[in-house]
Amino acid sequence: MPMTTAEIFDAMVQNVNPSAASGLNKTFQWNITGDDPGVYAIKLENGQAELIKGGVEKPDLTLTVSDKDWASIVEGKLDPTTAFMTGKIKISGDMMLAMRLQNLFNRPR
Repeated sequence: MPMTTAEIFDAMVQNVNPSAASGLNKTFQWNITGDDPGVYAIKLENGQAELIKGGVEKPDLTLTVSDKDWASIVEGKLDPTTAFMTGKIKISGDMMLAMRLQNLFNRPR
């Protein structure tokens, strides 16, 4: 059974890559559209992750993506770069931070 959007973000917080997150104090926000929409932020600080449902006022990076496309990216079925290049993900904020995102979270099992 596929994970819900909320379950995906809960799993992401539990699967932070500590070495990639070390020294990174930033907040990422996802505006999820589609059948299972929502706004989720993950604040990374000192290698720890905190999930903030409903988002924050000033994230360092915002991604807008459908629930189905985000699930496909998390599951490894859709390449994030391809998703960006084809307009499936819209990014605002720190683009260099967006490039680091892929290594910050281990794939949930």
